[in-house]
Amino acid sequence: FSGCGSGRSASCRFAHYFVVCGVDTETGLEPICVAQLSPCINRITSLLNLSVCLSGEGFEHSPVRRSFKSKVLAHYPENTDRNPFNKDAVNMLCMPRGLSFRTQADRLDPQFHSFTISFDDGTRSYGFVHTFYEEVTSPQIITAMQTLCQMHHSDVESLAGVSGCFGCVGSFDSTRDTLYVSKALCLVTPLPFLQASRQFLVQLHQAVTSQTAPPLPLESYIHNILYEVPLPPPGRSLRFHGVQGPILCQRPGPGELPLGEYPLGDAFSLLGVDNMVKLLTCALLETQVLLYSSDYQRLMTVAEGINTLLFPFQWQHIYLPIISAPLHHLLDAPVPFLMGIQRRDGAQRSSLNLPHEANLCFVDIDNHCVEAPEDLPQFPDQTELIQELSEVLLQFGLPPQGGVIAKPTTTSSSSPRLSSLVLEDLMEDRRNGNLGGEELAVLERLQALARRCGGGKMSDGGKTLGHVFEEEEEELKAAKLNIQLREVFAGHFAAMFGRYDDFVIHSALDLDSWLSNREGMFNFDKGSFLSVQPTSHLHFLSRFLETSMFSSFVDGKVISRWADREPLQQLFDSRLERERLYDTGSEDSCGCLYRKCTTLFESGQAIERRLLKADHTAIHPHLLDMRIGQGRHHPGYFPKLQADVLAQAQNTNKWSSRVTASRRDRYLQCLCQKTHTQISTQASRGVCLICYLFIQQKYTFARKNLRQSKLLDLTPQAITQTHREFVDGLLSECRLKTKRMLKERMGKESVELGQGEASITGLQENTLIHGLCDLLERTWGHGLQVKQGKSALWSHLLHYQANELIIGAFSAFSGSNCSDQRTVDDGALPLRGLLVQDMRFIQTMSEGLSDVGQARAWIHLALEKKMLSQHLKELLTNQELLRQLYKPHAFLLCEEEREQFLFHLLSLNTVDYLCFTRVFTSVCIPYRVVIIPMKKLSIAMATVDPWVCVSGELGDSGVRQIPKNTQEIFFQCKNLGRLSTLQLGQENSGLLAKCLIDCVMVYNEITGHTYKFPCGRWLGKGVGDGSLERVLIGQLVSPGAEEDAGRLTGTPPPELASPSQSVRIVLGSLGIQEDMREAVNNLVKHFHKPEQERGNLTVLLCGEGGLVLCLEKFLLHGLKSNRLFQRNVFVWDFVEKAVASMETADQMGDLHGSILTKGPPCDLLCHYVSAINASPRNIGKEGKFQLFVCLGIRDRLLSLWLPLLADCPLTARTYEDGALLRDRAAVHSLSRMLHTLNEFIITLETALVKGVDL
Repeated sequence: FSGCGSGRSASCRFAHYFVVCGVDTETGLEPICVAQLSPCINRITSLLNLSVCLSGEGFEHSPVRRSFKSKVLAHYPENTDRNPFNKDAVNMLCMPRGLSFRTQADRLDPQFHSFTISFDDGTRSYGFVHTFYEEVTSPQIITAMQTLCQMHHSDVESLAGVSGCFGCVGSFDSTRDTLYVSKALCLVTPLPFLQASRQFLVQLHQAVTSQTAPPLPLESYIHNILYEVPLPPPGRSLRFHGVQGPILCQRPGPGELPLGEYPLGDAFSLLGVDNMVKLLTCALLETQVLLYSSDYQRLMTVAEGINTLLFPFQWQHIYLPIISAPLHHLLDAPVPFLMGIQRRDGAQRSSLNLPHEANLCFVDIDNHCVEAPEDLPQFPDQTELIQELSEVLLQFGLPPQGGVIAKPTTTSSSSPRLSSLVLEDLMEDRRNGNLGGEELAVLERLQALARRCGGGKMSDGGKTLGHVFEEEEEELKAAKLNIQLREVFAGHFAAMFGRYDDFVIHSALDLDSWLSNREGMFNFDKGSFLSVQPTSHLHFLSRFLETSMFSSFVDGKVISRWADREPLQQLFDSRLERERLYDTGSEDSCGCLYRKCTTLFESGQAIERRLLKADHTAIHPHLLDMRIGQGRHHPGYFPKLQADVLAQAQNTNKWSSRVTASRRDRYLQCLCQKTHTQISTQASRGVCLICYLFIQQKYTFARKNLRQSKLLDLTPQAITQTHREFVDGLLSECRLKTKRMLKERMGKESVELGQGEASITGLQENTLIHGLCDLLERTWGHGLQVKQGKSALWSHLLHYQANELIIGAFSAFSGSNCSDQRTVDDGALPLRGLLVQDMRFIQTMSEGLSDVGQARAWIHLALEKKMLSQHLKELLTNQELLRQLYKPHAFLLCEEEREQFLFHLLSLNTVDYLCFTRVFTSVCIPYRVVIIPMKKLSIAMATVDPWVCVSGELGDSGVRQIPKNTQEIFFQCKNLGRLSTLQLGQENSGLLAKCLIDCVMVYNEITGHTYKFPCGRWLGKGVGDGSLERVLIGQLVSPGAEEDAGRLTGTPPPELASPSQSVRIVLGSLGIQEDMREAVNNLVKHFHKPEQERGNLTVLLCGEGGLVLCLEKFLLHGLKSNRLFQRNVFVWDFVEKAVASMETADQMGDLHGSILTKGPPCDLLCHYVSAINASPRNIGKEGKFQLFVCLGIRDRLLSLWLPLLADCPLTARTYEDGALLRDRAAVHSLSRMLHTLNEFIITLETALVKGVDL
């Protein structure tokens, strides 16, 4: 298998770069950060012309324990076409803590870690770093360290008054101690070949430390892996040679999951199954994830493990599993991120001063702890998923509960000799299946003997045979565990989104129109998708559908109409299609029971075959055209490499005879060239994942994410630009979120008005508001430097509240001296008072809320009151407080962007929300009820003794007696939700106790909502229908309506037309029948909506345009009146007389023919009317008819009673010839319409049926 050639074919190589980082003896020691130096250190700095500092680690630390800047000493090649070398970024990631110094008294174990780095085109590369300690030979460095240590001990003595100890840990004396400094060898690869890269670097270092020189110069091995070792073709394995022996790597095939070698077993062992599922949930919902560990490789293991488990979705935001101290300013990032920081010795979490904690998932890997954000929804089928994962782990001997310390990332510090060539060849033949019969049996016996005897050495200083086999088995075990854990999650996502393509909306005709209108398009029918999901999944799914990773996933599906599908999505779709072919269950897989993964064995077998038997072998390392005498072997020192032989590939034709592959396939060279198109997908699961080219690179659809190369740039200009982009991103996100909320909410309001179909559930609305809360928290956390608690917004509010208390106390103390100033500020006082008042109410809520919970409650309340923008504007008027709390680059100190932000929030005032009322259901709310009589008869209120009972979605207030000679009452009770009905009655039954009630107003004193309950009828005996109690239907009125004028001035509003009068307006029969059909149709649509979308059933039954009023119009049509002076005629009078005639008529059996299971309809009609008349409630004739209709609908009898009333002999005498009740076709049509309601279960409010036992 020949090499890939030079620079133009770099994309098909196994490795892109080889890098050496360490101390630069020419520049000396340089500080990692600027700190205030002691006078002594300043003096030595000037004397030695060296730049040193305390590295932010405290002056109490010895210089040997401090960190200094490292440098890239060499990297090969200089550059590649597609992946330019970023020297500063690679240096920072190779040695995140900089240079570390040690003496012979310290541990000098080598360390291993890895990192990722993203390029501007969205691709990712992986770096694998082997760090070891090398003896310092530079006199300048030794002298500088000696002098720094002396100055440090001198300063300690002068400050503490004790003598310094030069023999203590961390001290250094050049006459006695040997000084060592860290050096890093790094291999940068396009794919995460963790095991192979680690083995190569370990073998390279062991060759350096060995007393025996390697067979070839080190340049030969480095040149070989850079230019002559290709990427293995998909679905194949490749063997190449390191310094000491063969190394194997493999790639998954086209139908398998992408390459992922980071050991998931270690991640699950560290955190446990429960915590890993919780962490994955946070990543899927795009919270801010911060990993915390003392070991860099643990940070990478957990981060990459979560990334691989996201398949088929991809992380779309900042991805930096390792950030060094100079990059800690990125913790200010007001966007979702997945970052990792190293725990310093003895450091606690509180020392991090995190600005964002409201939506932060903090993962303390070393202490096996995951702190998730509040209100984190449960992952779908979480219990079953955890059980299946636990079974997989137990099969591999790992405990599911976690807490197990993973294998250390140190490597052997010994210097073993090279294994014998006989053993090497024997092992290669075993891998390739070339051993058979006696040879294989002998090898197996040797293996068993080595294990029983502890593994005797096959050669002096070489690896034991038992150790070789154990390493192979451990590697195979880890690989099989990796793929099986990933298959479990991939299968679960396939079950959850098996029919996702049915809900993708293809509305654009071409790609140009789709790209130009992208923000205004809905590409996925979220409401319909959620409506077919199990109820237990909705909380998670409703939030996941709003994430960028799901949006990107759907965008890829839409774009696939005009371009090739993104490979990850293509793989996922092909898996779904394959499952559908073999799925013998129901057609709709949504909402199915949990199904275990059935491909675990097959996936493990595929990777086992590749690891046990190499498909191809790369060209062996060989002598290069080098100058004689350079690169001489010095044990313990990594040599200075010859740059000219490593800068580019050399002609390797004369070495082609050294290739040992017995099955060399010529077509693999072609496959190697095609590999590049697949690398981007498998290697770009990071910052800029959806940035890919399609259709001749004419269109690029990408999120405006920050490139990792910019994030790693530490120049002041780059940091300023980064925060500038954060500010622009927050403003853009606010615009998009408010626009989305407006469109969805307006769609719902049109549904409530009967103008369309619902497109959003209450759960989705809560999800959008949750996203708004998260946005505000991230905005207020950007650039924050002083914070109380976990919530940045609530911390600012608390500071504002404390400031207002001080101002209030000063104003009270000043007294009359400030009267002039108060008159100037009178306009601002009400708004400022409302802000503090709302805060006090939130603080007194008995909900046990945290700081984050209080902030969210305050946002919900302000949004419901339509005061969110005004409150935040008032909060930001205190510029002095802002400058105290925030850094100069903070979003809140950018005046223009801040004003636009508030303007977008102000647009939310155009729609109504009940988010506080419906979320905080157990809070105690103060209500005020005002009875408004007709203006001309308001004096009559003095003769009545009224009471009220207010009912809502969450309960009722109970009977509340209104004090005499007043028209209002104030009371507190548990949150009633959105109000629906109000019972109004009076205790005085005298003939003089009567009043004509216009309406009743109910005010929620916390949310500011006003409900109007129209009446327009008399309350009292001997007038109207003689009712002493009425059930009124409420409606929410918009703020600023005419009713508020009466509230503020005490003047009743103008008289309104009585509903009973409007009913008696003579209408044509066609109009009445149309209204009847509309009322029944509204009820049918109500029950066909998902339960979360249904409105108030009582309004549809008894409100304006409801079933009761429409049926009353139907029965009043053509009704004769023999009363004088055109007094009111009531339908209930006719119903009572009709029932009485049925009970006394001899021909009752001729009036009906149908028989119900409960008895004849006629008997039930008589029974219900008698029970209603016998009720102790004095609800009047209109109230009795309303109760009659509601009970008839509830018990599925109304459609049977209507024909009975039409056939009653009394009807012919009571109704005119053209009356609707005497029109058989009209009666039959109405009966059929009412019969359609029988399929629904109708539950009536207690206020409607109170006092009637039926």
